[in-house]
Amino acid sequence: MPAIPPADSVGHQMVNNKANGKPTIPSGGTSYIYLAVAVASVGGMLFGYDTGWVSGAILFIHQQFALTAGEESIVVSGALVGAMLSSVVGGASSDKFGRRHLLLVAAGICVLGPVTTALANNLLVLIIGRFITGIGIGLASFTTPLYISEIAPERDRGRMVSLNQVALTGGIIVAYVVDLAFSASGQWRWMVGLAVVPAILLGAGMAFLPNSPRWLASKGQDEQAKETLQKIRGTHDVEAEYQAIQAGIAEEKGSRWAAVFSAGVRPALIVGLSLAVFQQVTGINTIIYYAPTIMRFAGLSSATAAILATAGVGIVNVVVTIVAIFLIDKVGRRPLLLGGMGAMLLGLVVLCLAFALTGLRSELSGITIASLVIYVAGFAIGLGPIFWLLISEIFPTKIRGKATGLATTVNWGANLLVSVTFLSLIDALGKAAVFGSYGVLTVAAIVFAYFRVPETKGKTLEQIQGLWHAGTDRTDPGLSP
Repeated sequence: MPAIPPADSVGHQMVNNKANGKPTIPSGGTSYIYLAVAVASVGGMLFGYDTGWVSGAILFIHQQFALTAGEESIVVSGALVGAMLSSVVGGASSDKFGRRHLLLVAAGICVLGPVTTALANNLLVLIIGRFITGIGIGLASFTTPLYISEIAPERDRGRMVSLNQVALTGGIIVAYVVDLAFSASGQWRWMVGLAVVPAILLGAGMAFLPNSPRWLASKGQDEQAKETLQKIRGTHDVEAEYQAIQAGIAEEKGSRWAAVFSAGVRPALIVGLSLAVFQQVTGINTIIYYAPTIMRFAGLSSATAAILATAGVGIVNVVVTIVAIFLIDKVGRRPLLLGGMGAMLLGLVVLCLAFALTGLRSELSGITIASLVIYVAGFAIGLGPIFWLLISEIFPTKIRGKATGLATTVNWGANLLVSVTFLSLIDALGKAAVFGSYGVLTVAAIVFAYFRVPETKGKTLEQIQGLWHAGTDRTDPGLSP
């Protein structure tokens, strides 16, 4: 991806329009779109940091509050409940109030939540803080890729939306590094409290960005929509693209919830909801939330050593996600999705065998780290970024917020189910059986993706919308599997 230009290349600073209180869009052409994408992607970093810090901090929280396995699962999962609930209302709110405004709200909530958690002196306040944080990251998790997908040109949409995933994985690795820095002293409150930094950056940046032209057009704000489109494209010649956006909006039946479940949208909804479930039930967040715990299962005795090994896996996550950015608009969504899930399956099979075969005990820690690296690399190049990209692409404009919010709700619900049951399943079934079951679900995900997920590379959002209409020729090599 081209480097983000320096601030002075973006043009005039944005100022408030006294007539309507809305920001005036600065000039700067394509430089501006890179700046906008970079700022919005801080929402991904926010999501990643608030997701990642718990993996290391929970080791010390467990000790301080003398948590049972069930209480530990509740602390970890408190944010997931908040995220799931916020996704329910967030989709409709995004359609009504705009993607930009929802990201501003998310930033504010993600200041309040970590502060509450960091100051907690009992289990109840700790859980409440996690819940508040979850509300914010739930909003940011789907609104960020949605906003980016609606401002990006089709030729670069894949890598621009996937920049959010790089920021997310970057946020996770920053959280791991912070956990590592404070692990010797056990100061988990600093691990939590530093989450306010990306939240403040997101809020400050989004205050100077406009809503997406597609959302503005869907609300009848034609002049502002055209002006925004001209600035992010770097040209006044946007009439053809704007007419395509208007035509797409005109063909839609409306923004009511019934439209989300209409026959024309249902195939896209099946793909979005199914990938939402598969992204979680294949086990990724057992790695994100419990990686140091898994490392200790494998024989790494100290918290610092377990967190350090986890940070190494996190670096692989970031590096491979960056590789995915360069490939996603060249190779396409489907090859990366299928290939990545194949690598995930390999990692889970190795991990399952490592815990099942007693003869491998002396090499268990090394095998565990290697298998997690393979698994995380597969996720980072496939199901990780491509799920978020696809749900930002495949739904019509007027219901995109609702449908994306629904898919995100299902994603967080599956995340909650897997995270809250992980430790209990380990106790009940054993480590090999649990990781083996994630492998079986990965096989199901591969089969589903092969037969149902289309290729959307190089298509405008309006062209992708046409895929789901009744009578569409799904044999079009540019769209069909």
